[in-house]
Amino acid sequence: MVSAVWLLLLCISENNLQAQGMPVYDNTNFISLAKSLVESAKQTSELLKTVEFLKQQKERIEMVSNVIKQLNAVRELTRNNQRLFDMVQNDLKELLNSPYIKPGEVNKISESFNAIIEQALEDLDFVSQLLANNTLNMTDAERIQFLREKELKSKEMVAEIEAKTRRYREIIAFREMQDKINNRTGNY
Repeated sequence: MVSAVWLLLLCISENNLQAQGMPVYDNTNFISLAKSLVESAKQTSELLKTVEFLKQQKERIEMVSNVIKQLNAVRELTRNNQRLFDMVQNDLKELLNSPYIKPGEVNKISESFNAIIEQALEDLDFVSQLLANNTLNMTDAERIQFLREKELKSKEMVAEIEAKTRRYREIIAFREMQDKINNRTGNY
C-alpha cells in the first residue's frame, strides 16, 4: 500500500514538475530603501547640527541673562549707595547745623556717618575692580551671589544711616522740647 501511494504521488508530480531557478529580487525596492536611508541620515545630520546650534544659543542666552543679573545687582548697589550719599549729605548737614547738638557730639556724629560712607566706597571700588578684570576668577553664579551680598550690605548701610538719623532727630526734638520747658514764661 505504501508503494502504491508513492507511485501515485510520483505520477501526479511528474506532470507538474518544473525546474526551480534562482529567486528573483526586485531591485527597485532595495534602491528605494537605500535612498530612504540616505535621506534619513541627511535629516539626522541636520537635526544634530540644529541641536548643537540650539545648545550654543542656549549658552549665549544664559550668558546674557547672567550679565543682565549682574548689571541689575550693580545698578541696585549703585542706587543704594547714591541714596546713602544723598542721605548723609542732606541729613548730616541738617543735624550738625542744629543748635541742640553739642560741640563734642559733632565729631562723634561725623565719624559715625563717615565710617559708613567709607565702607560703601570701599565696597564700590572692590566691585568695580572685580567686574573690570575678574581678579578672583569667579563664575557668573559666584559673581552674582557676591554682588547680591554687597547689595544686601548696602541696604543695611542705608537702614543704619536712617536709624542714626532718626535717633539724632529724636535727640534734637527732645532737647528742643526740654529747652522750651526750661525757658518758658509763666502767664499768671
